[in-house]
Amino acid sequence: MSLNYKEINLILSELDLSGFQIQKAIQTTYDVLALKVHGRGESKTILIALSPGACRIHETFNSIPRNDKPLRFAEFLNSRIVNGWIEEVTQLGDNRIVRIVVKLGTNRYRLYIRLWSNASNVVVTDEAGAVLDAMRRLPKRGEISGGHYAPEDTMTQTSGIRTKEYEIRELPDSSGKKTFNEKIDAWYAEQGGALSLDALREQARRNFEGSIARLQASLEKLRFKKADYETAERLKEYGDLILANLASINKADEWLETQNFYNGETVRIKLDTRKGPSVSAEQYYMQYRKAKNGLAEICAEIEAGEKELARLESTLKSLLAESNPLVLHKRLKTGGTPPIKGKGNDADRKRPGLSFRRNDWLIIVGRDATENDALLRRHVKGNDLWLHARDYPGSYVFIKQRSGKTVPLDILLDAGNLAIFYSKGRNNGEGDLFYTPVKFLRRAKDGPKGLVLPTQEKNLHIKVDMARLKELEQCRIEKE
Repeated sequence: MSLNYKEINLILSELDLSGFQIQKAIQTTYDVLALKVHGRGESKTILIALSPGACRIHETFNSIPRNDKPLRFAEFLNSRIVNGWIEEVTQLGDNRIVRIVVKLGTNRYRLYIRLWSNASNVVVTDEAGAVLDAMRRLPKRGEISGGHYAPEDTMTQTSGIRTKEYEIRELPDSSGKKTFNEKIDAWYAEQGGALSLDALREQARRNFEGSIARLQASLEKLRFKKADYETAERLKEYGDLILANLASINKADEWLETQNFYNGETVRIKLDTRKGPSVSAEQYYMQYRKAKNGLAEICAEIEAGEKELARLESTLKSLLAESNPLVLHKRLKTGGTPPIKGKGNDADRKRPGLSFRRNDWLIIVGRDATENDALLRRHVKGNDLWLHARDYPGSYVFIKQRSGKTVPLDILLDAGNLAIFYSKGRNNGEGDLFYTPVKFLRRAKDGPKGLVLPTQEKNLHIKVDMARLKELEQCRIEKE
């Protein structure tokens, strides 16, 4: 549940931030921001969350997990408003928009924090309302650099007229001495939200337990089939017994009853009266060969399934043991794989361009002609997939081949988004691209560095998905 306007007013009155200095901005995820402030002999951490269903601003008393790589909006705030002094913090009417006025030197900045579950944002403007940057860049609303945002000028006349009356929640307080900020911080930490370990762990269980159960059921069926195939030796024995008794079998006989010279038991063997006993023997031999081949395949499937089951169970166990909510949040977005260490391996460090590892697939982006050429010459092979924006100059994007695997659609869309984003067609928000294996590229004779002519290419239309690009940024391999 997001804060209502009465709760926001109570929180702001308790905080009383006028006269405090902003010392640092920390962006833990794309929808969670924290401001470190100091004033009147005390320090506070103000948490701003734009998470749907949990939009809020309040003081937090929990440690704030730090992102391995600083995110864009926090970097902007640290360059513009850090060391600035807060002159005013107020809610605009009952609209759940908080305005913070910050003075730094001769400049004044306004931070608008819009706590609407379906359209939350943090927008920074100058005194005239010109947008300097926004936590979520929304071009259609004008909430991008160079846009205009001044909600005071467009306040609806219905402000204050409500069909539903809101009240301040009664929250648990065993001591009876906690402020509302303390109570609301504890409530969100327990009930859920962007920094809730319990909520993230429950999501991990939902993500993995279903897959584990389905894989266990599949393995059970395979083991049952394996047990059936393991009796294949009797089929060979039936063929041998038929051939050994050919002289005593009439073509019209439906059954052969004889002693099994392998174990001494009496057996009855079904015969095909239409084709004769020798053909029946060959049919049993054929079934035997099929069962033997099937047994090998099933054993391989069981081995692969057991490895995958062990991987899923191990991943879930490590997710549930993770104590840093930011790390857990990132791992859930990338399928549970551990976060890639900053430096990567030697090959990652030496490879030019940008590299992204997503669900064990490696995507490489060359940012200019030199990097494109270097990647083509030394870092990709014939069956790796090449993508490039059609009709626009831009990056070469490669998906490294995985033995025995076909590139999933999701990975193709990831690479396609990168190809459009790192091209001159980025501002269009969409575009066509072509893709083909590297072995179908031919260097242009006497052409500029890196120029290739594709053959057997396929076309793909991509609409740039910023959410997908943000997820990919979490999978980017950092280099020295």
